[in-house]
Amino acid sequence: MSNEVSTTIYIVRLALRCLRTSSPAGTSIPKSRSFANTTSRYDELAVQSPPAPTELDPALVSTRKEERQLIKLGIQPIGSRRRRAALQSSDNIPFEQLPYQCFQEARKILVTDRVEKLKQIEVERKRIAKIQSLDPAQCGGEVSKKGRLVAMYKYLEKLKIYADLNDPVIKKRFEDGDGDMNRPIYRYLADRQWREYKRVLLMQRITQMNVVPDILPYLDPTAEVSVSFSRRHVQPGEFVDSRVSERPARLNVQVFDKGERLVSVAVIDADVPNIETDRFDYRCHFLATNIPLSPAATSLPLSKLSKDTQTVLPWLPPYAQKGSPYHRLSIFILQQPEGKSLDITSLREKTTRDGFNLRSFNDRYLLKPVGVNMFRSIWDDGTAGVMKRAGIEGANMEFKRGKPEKLPYKKKDGARYR
Repeated sequence: MSNEVSTTIYIVRLALRCLRTSSPAGTSIPKSRSFANTTSRYDELAVQSPPAPTELDPALVSTRKEERQLIKLGIQPIGSRRRRAALQSSDNIPFEQLPYQCFQEARKILVTDRVEKLKQIEVERKRIAKIQSLDPAQCGGEVSKKGRLVAMYKYLEKLKIYADLNDPVIKKRFEDGDGDMNRPIYRYLADRQWREYKRVLLMQRITQMNVVPDILPYLDPTAEVSVSFSRRHVQPGEFVDSRVSERPARLNVQVFDKGERLVSVAVIDADVPNIETDRFDYRCHFLATNIPLSPAATSLPLSKLSKDTQTVLPWLPPYAQKGSPYHRLSIFILQQPEGKSLDITSLREKTTRDGFNLRSFNDRYLLKPVGVNMFRSIWDDGTAGVMKRAGIEGANMEFKRGKPEKLPYKKKDGARYR
């Protein structure tokens, strides 16, 4: 019995010794090497250089780091991150030819529904042509005829949207940013996406910071306005460094109704301290008119507008003097009456920067606010230099809160306390 126990102990010791000296399967521990000019094969396999930012495909990046590298280059990733990750390991099959039976059967139903909607569109167009050919007296007058045509055109636009609303190819193109904004369906999808979050955030900021009613009594934005300085995109209400906002902003204005129109752009500062009245006044930092805008042409760089026919007041760098509270810079898109351009010479004679009142300006020229955005400016390290380069005085002045006046002291009757 003792021989069997000793044999077992000996076998266990040998097994433990083998486990200690052997390395795990599939791995190799690098041995000590003498000095050399080249790296070992183990080190070469361990170090993998990341792909260069210029080699990244915006349709295939799937990590946050790669997305940030693309955005720094001014390139936006296409679609969702999950979709881009799926495309990396899938065959390059056209979207409408995906080999899924349920998907193809659903597409057949959608195609049938679209054919029915196209027939309804043809019927509605014939009805519109018939009403247009009738005499106004047969339709109950000119006003009645015009009202019926407006209602019929609205219904026709809805049918165009319903015909393509459920098409997966349309949705894919919209998510990829390849949609044609001249088509009603893409304008409808863009408007719906904007109203889900961005418009809600914008309305929260302009009401919380009292842009409404301080500048305008009421505002219902119907166009998306994005603000950027160089490559920096500005969120509504964000603080912007004075050195960044020294140059004119670049706007991207997306309208969701068809046709081209003329708009005016006004940048208003509603927090200009007035020492004499102990209140705040308005100042116009930029004003331009007669700017063409359409659903497909959305870029609006303020620095590239015509100085002879469009710019009324050139860009004045936003600034806030030391000691004053932050300044709200509001950017308004004002739609001009249809087919009417404003006289630039008359505007330059009548418009001044200080004391600019946007309410009176809109009432005088029948302008309709359709878009808004805002950012904030405060005294920072570069404000003094910005004011000096722009020729603005007051960089060496500091605002301080005055002490409240003491109430007149009235001595109480001492007899009450005896």
